[in-house]
Amino acid sequence: MFGYFLRRVLAAVPVMAVVALFVFLLLRLTPGDPAAIIAGDMATPQQLEKIRTALGLHEPIHIQFLTWVQRLMNGDFGVSLLSNKPVTTLIAQRLEPTISLAILTIILTILISVPMGVLAAWRHGSWIDNIVMSASVLGFSIPVFVTGYILIQIFALNLGFVPVQGFTSISKGIGPFLERAILPALTLSSIYIALIARMTRAAMLDVLGEDYVRTARAKGLDEKAVLFRHALRNAAVPILTVIGTGFALMISGVVVTESVFNIPGLGRLTVDAILARDYPVIQGLILFTSGIYVLINLLIDLSYAFLDPRIRY
Repeated sequence: MFGYFLRRVLAAVPVMAVVALFVFLLLRLTPGDPAAIIAGDMATPQQLEKIRTALGLHEPIHIQFLTWVQRLMNGDFGVSLLSNKPVTTLIAQRLEPTISLAILTIILTILISVPMGVLAAWRHGSWIDNIVMSASVLGFSIPVFVTGYILIQIFALNLGFVPVQGFTSISKGIGPFLERAILPALTLSSIYIALIARMTRAAMLDVLGEDYVRTARAKGLDEKAVLFRHALRNAAVPILTVIGTGFALMISGVVVTESVFNIPGLGRLTVDAILARDYPVIQGLILFTSGIYVLINLLIDLSYAFLDPRIRY
């Protein structure tokens, strides 16, 4: 068991090393002077020289990389060229809205999509199955920003149930937080509900025809116990994979949702950094989101060992 965990942890190390190398070369291998790319066409020679010194561009590229990696190991992602604040400080300031929105989204997604998929598999070929599959296709087809504007029009403007935009920290209470976060969470969850519902249905269809399911029904077990205690548990590995991957993608893909609902999270920070050519912030965000993605996938791999003991070997 420990050996399996160790192998999975060690396998994540080269992935992050490749990501770090890519992020480092992203600016250095761009045609032209990196300092001029960052500063823009109107920069003075003094500004260009300041940027070159800050990025260490006068050093050989391998020295630049080693210095950069050493700073990363010490938690130093650099300093923003726009605000002159540490990149880690900027990320920390914007982290709560994104993480809280992603957690609320994945909770709503699981609560809605998994029962939908189980019900569609249980009533395979019926009108219930057709409705679930049609809803899944619709969820994939409508862009997230369109869903967001539709929800704003109906629930915020027409009915007045919730505010149009903004974010309230969960530290100020669950009620105020949900009042601001429920529409963005529903918007962001629309595509993931469709994806996970389809995956749950497919995984459940694979196991509902197995002998142990027929045996459980022959013993007179309640249908709910057969579906959720026996079938769903054995179909959980592919479902968990999609859920975990979806959560990781939410962290890195909330740009549109945060822009529509004016949420000051990592998505908005990414847009601002790209528009301002703030490369240290862009590099820090790529590294941070990549690290979260690798961490979540590592946790998913480790959870397989608990769901299916055969994977440990």
